[in-house]
Amino acid sequence: MILSAPEIVRYLNRQRTEGNLVINPYSNESQQPASYDLRSAMDILLPRGTCTLVPSLEWVELPRDLAGTLRCRSSFGRRGVLLGAGFIDPGFRGQLTLCLTNLGSDDIIIRKNDRVVQMILHEVKESEQCYSGRYQDSRGAVEAK
Repeated sequence: MILSAPEIVRYLNRQRTEGNLVINPYSNESQQPASYDLRSAMDILLPRGTCTLVPSLEWVELPRDLAGTLRCRSSFGRRGVLLGAGFIDPGFRGQLTLCLTNLGSDDIIIRKNDRVVQMILHEVKESEQCYSGRYQDSRGAVEAK
């Protein structure tokens, strides 16, 4: 099940000992009907024909019963930007590294706080395992390890 805006807010506010949904800093303007728009943490140029790693402004923590799918916002897709990686496992925490490839005809400037990627949250049933990989607690744009 994809979480709606009221469900996302409920997950953000619920009191649990096993982990909560965290989106910090949270912005009401980024909350969409069935997703949350992640923002760029910095001003950055997306040169045409290249993949650029862009850190999300938000620190995200997913509890064991949520996973996330990332999609490039359509306003960037219409300019030729594609998102390379797009799944967040339950239990992940950290800033997200957004792998943005500019296939358009012009260089694109992204400004700090621009909403660039939609995070769609899904319920995960009967999950016992949480992410514990090498990107846990990531800060900034993280190169492949």
